[in-house]
Amino acid sequence: MNYTTRPQAILLLADGTIFYGKSIGISGTTFGEVCFNTGMTGYQEIFTDPSYFAQIMVATNPHIGNYGVNNEEVESDKIMISGLVCKNFSFNHSRPDSQSNLYDYFEKQNLICISDVDTRALVSYIRDNGAQNSVISTDGTSIEELKKQLSQVPNMKGLELASKVSTTTPYFFGNENATYKISALDLGIKKNILRNLAKRDCYIKIFPYNTNFEELKSFNPDGYFLSNGPGDPDPLIEVQGVTREILNTNKPVFGICLGHQIIALANGVSTYKMFNGHRGINHPVMNIATGKGEITSQNHGFAVNREELDNHQDLEITHYHINDNTVAGMKMKSKNCFSVQYHPEASPGPHDSSYLFDQFIENIKNSKLLQEV
Repeated sequence: MNYTTRPQAILLLADGTIFYGKSIGISGTTFGEVCFNTGMTGYQEIFTDPSYFAQIMVATNPHIGNYGVNNEEVESDKIMISGLVCKNFSFNHSRPDSQSNLYDYFEKQNLICISDVDTRALVSYIRDNGAQNSVISTDGTSIEELKKQLSQVPNMKGLELASKVSTTTPYFFGNENATYKISALDLGIKKNILRNLAKRDCYIKIFPYNTNFEELKSFNPDGYFLSNGPGDPDPLIEVQGVTREILNTNKPVFGICLGHQIIALANGVSTYKMFNGHRGINHPVMNIATGKGEITSQNHGFAVNREELDNHQDLEITHYHINDNTVAGMKMKSKNCFSVQYHPEASPGPHDSSYLFDQFIENIKNSKLLQEV
């Protein structure tokens, strides 16, 4: 392939706005909600994060692909984004421990990418006009035909996507002789979450998103984990019901991202679709208990209603996003449960919030001590 004579490609937004660029060489058309991530590194972890399922990613970092790919730097078994928009796509890579270039990685999974886009202008437009459905086309499909097809794509609000990324059969992670056992509900779980639990002496059984409470309980866990995942939490009615049953056990519960939102809904607190969402590895969060700021990795397009949370008798906000005061963490007063909207597994990104895994383990230790008394 001649990289210097790549065909023209377009990004068409639902409101009719068009951004032009070039195909990286993989021909096709792909649809999804357009969003942007402000991380300067960690693109492979972003591409494989199940929370990004059905989304077209705009990279604000102007250089993508320059350090290649490594098979260990994944959050799931495949690319989860629907497509990529970037400024400069690097066909060559220079990192010693990379195992291939990004183009080959995309080609194997048929990931459509448009480069040479004015991503500064695009991100500015999304900031002003909000996240919306979009289409990338690199195969010459007419704009009128793309508009017709795009109009048939469902909106993210009301869209249940956990079923698209969850495991279909239970599986185990970690050392079976570990001290603690965790039942994890997979709504789109990231591998690094499992690594963080396993290195804290946990043996985890990961269950499909639609598992009933009795099956989760049958593992006889010391605690329960509700994972991150894509889509709108509101349609996950059965998961909310199972969460209420879990909470009634009063065993330690930890929720991240979508799991955090499910815990809120299980307690009668609503969620809403954000104008743009939070996606990046440098989001500032205030820990109310310590009074310290934390730099966090975030990826969510929905949030918990803060006004309802503030007025709830059994829920208490523990963290908030410093930029817009949205809910970033909460806990229950009557139950052994806490959750955060961001990603303390911190890969890619800072490690300011990794203590939350330690807090979960401490809750499990204390719970087990009480049971022995």
